[in-house]
Amino acid sequence: MTDDCWNRIGVGGDRTCPQLKTFIHCRNCPVYSDAGRSLLEQELPTGYLEEWTNLLRSSQGVTNAVTAAGTISVGIFRLNGEWLALPAALFKEVTQISVIHTLPHRSNNILIGLVNIRGEIQLCVSLKALLGLEAADASRQNISPVVYERMVVVEREGSRWVFGVDEIYGIHRILPEQIRNVPSTVSKVPETYTKGIISWQGQSVCYLDDDLLFYTLNKKII
Repeated sequence: MTDDCWNRIGVGGDRTCPQLKTFIHCRNCPVYSDAGRSLLEQELPTGYLEEWTNLLRSSQGVTNAVTAAGTISVGIFRLNGEWLALPAALFKEVTQISVIHTLPHRSNNILIGLVNIRGEIQLCVSLKALLGLEAADASRQNISPVVYERMVVVEREGSRWVFGVDEIYGIHRILPEQIRNVPSTVSKVPETYTKGIISWQGQSVCYLDDDLLFYTLNKKII
């Protein structure tokens, strides 16, 4: 089990760690980075993929429209310091990070390359590049590197894409009236790609415009 010393004696605790004099902040300490690396390299927890398979299967009948219960199902994930959401029905699979085979003579930085997902070759794109989130936001102290990076497979009307995420929460249900307008100061995601803002666990989550997202990917890459 990882010793989360940063939460006990580091910047998240009582700050008694002697290494703070040298590294100033836990994120600069090799103990902190090694802990994150070891967790990212370890096997998935037992039942993780099965749990996600069940979650995604249960959302297959959900569309962008409001469900019979009056709620909308969304999948929530993180890119750098931004929490984002897409309609749950778009998510087809969540898997470990796979080897990306880069393509020569790429015309843009959105298409990264090809990945093998369960024996099928899929196009892998950078959602960070598309949304202008390439540079990590070091000022977001509340984001821990000790998380599971994953690859996500999404599909809409036969158009399928794979992209990496820094963290994924899962399926969340909201009421339509909980989607607020987008204040320019809340998110770094361009307002063009955002339907609205969702409040979730103290975070402001950008509810992405999947119509425009898939249209842009198809136009720029295919």
